[in-house]
Amino acid sequence: MSLDPVTLRFHGALNDFLSPERRGTAFSHPLPGPCSVKDLVESLGPPHPEVDAVCVDGQPVGFGHRVQPGQRLDVHPAPAPPEVPPEARLGPPPLPEPRFLLDVGLGRLAGLLRMLGFDTVWRNDFADAELARRSHDERRILLTRDLGVLKRAEVAYGYFPRETDPSRQLVEVARRYGLTACLSPFSRCMACNAPLVEATLAEVHERVPEHVRATHTRFQRCTGCPRVFWAGSHHTRMLAVIDALRAAV
Repeated sequence: MSLDPVTLRFHGALNDFLSPERRGTAFSHPLPGPCSVKDLVESLGPPHPEVDAVCVDGQPVGFGHRVQPGQRLDVHPAPAPPEVPPEARLGPPPLPEPRFLLDVGLGRLAGLLRMLGFDTVWRNDFADAELARRSHDERRILLTRDLGVLKRAEVAYGYFPRETDPSRQLVEVARRYGLTACLSPFSRCMACNAPLVEATLAEVHERVPEHVRATHTRFQRCTGCPRVFWAGSHHTRMLAVIDALRAAV
């Protein structure tokens, strides 16, 4: 005996994960058998870290709620609508300081986030299980274009950048997490993520080219690797990126 289908409506940015004919409208979906809200929602595309509220027949429920035949589900991204009380929201509480973990395909975005001063972990050899574990254990926002990683149960903070261009991804992530309010440009090493500190010419003399020693007086050294930074031509380009980000957000 077949079960009555359920009706679903995904709201806001969650429609990005649906097939075109299901976006922005309620649709009927067969219920394959007993399943949780999380399993049903993720089977249709959206990863749970991007879901902030699910209402079943108008009542907010948790991810573990067992879906019944004939029910209607409204699935909301963050921020949830005001009629959903704070205690019923499914997203984790905001982090006091946004810290990031990025997968292999987002190396250029990682460099831009570090340039803006955000603690950003990236390597080109992270396994999916390690990404999920570190995101959970270190309370980092996992940025990845691999939906399978985002759907792992231990991932609480996570986001799927829709854009493919790194500069546009930066705007997207900055909007999602309100980053322009807490920028600290040029305070982290873009290569290794360690904090930068001010340095005198005497301290970095042997690590700076002669023509730079002759034309610059302000330097920063990385506390985690031998790199030294100064305001060269690249600095002007980076300032332009920051100005464009602020204007876009």
